[in-house]
Amino acid sequence: MAILTAEVPLELAGKRLDQVLVEIFPDYSRNKLQTWIKALRVTVNGVQIKANDRLDGGETVVLDAEAEEVTEYLAEDIPLDIIYEDDDILIVNKPAGLVVHPGAGNWTGTLQNALLFHFPDAVTIPRSGIVHRIDKDTSGLLMVAKTLAAHHSLVEQLQAREIHREYLAMTIGRMTGGGTLDEPIGRHPTERKKFAVNYNGKRAITHYRVLERFLRNTLIQVKLETGRTHQIRVHMAHIKMPLVGDPMYSGRFQMPKDCGSELEMVLRGFKRQALHAEKLGLIHPRTGEYMEWELPMPDDMQALLLALRENDTLDHS
Repeated sequence: MAILTAEVPLELAGKRLDQVLVEIFPDYSRNKLQTWIKALRVTVNGVQIKANDRLDGGETVVLDAEAEEVTEYLAEDIPLDIIYEDDDILIVNKPAGLVVHPGAGNWTGTLQNALLFHFPDAVTIPRSGIVHRIDKDTSGLLMVAKTLAAHHSLVEQLQAREIHREYLAMTIGRMTGGGTLDEPIGRHPTERKKFAVNYNGKRAITHYRVLERFLRNTLIQVKLETGRTHQIRVHMAHIKMPLVGDPMYSGRFQMPKDCGSELEMVLRGFKRQALHAEKLGLIHPRTGEYMEWELPMPDDMQALLLALRENDTLDHS
């Protein structure tokens, strides 16, 4: 059981209570929320009201959420690289190649399957405690909630843009400097599996700065304000600086000019987008303390970085 509290955003003024609950507690279905309203498990400013009563915005909603099994996925003994763990949260280093959530074509062998094995109580938490995701072929830091209260806190921090997330990425193309991209992202108009800058999409904000330049590539550090699907990959492709190894957004692979044999070998063997979730910071759900973790880039990106540095020292005349 968890007592969840939220303030109704002013932009939801005029909506019914059940509609508002779907927006402010997105991890529960409308049917489940309506059941809890009927069971008198929801109050608005301390008063129990009906599902179809409309709100003005600014009210305080309290939900007494029942812990119940919310997943049918299998628990699997898959190794986890746990960076930090306490009674409330878990910080994991996800390797490239590991899918976060089960889905079409990947019903087993995912991070969620692993969590269900290592942390059996995860069956009572939406998505087994996973509150955000990184792509299958992106490596790095991921946070997991171990209680309903922690889950709600981390979701609220994400929505309020209070979670600090920084990435390292290697682009195809030499940048002159950093900047900020404030471009909405939505489904690609013709390719269902892709996303694109789409002015009917959701707002997406990406800050990036140059760490190191090479002849035809740039190592950048990226800070996210929002967390849209494929956000960094889409935004970098939008400014014609797609990520090395990105099969979806970089187009057909082309070996760069002035490429030595060592770099050519590394590039041909680099089969994923060169993107690593390097830094993660959050406010601890129980203590209120700000906590932050940082991970160096994995071996494959280190090898790519070294090969690019060595290639730049070659005589390309």
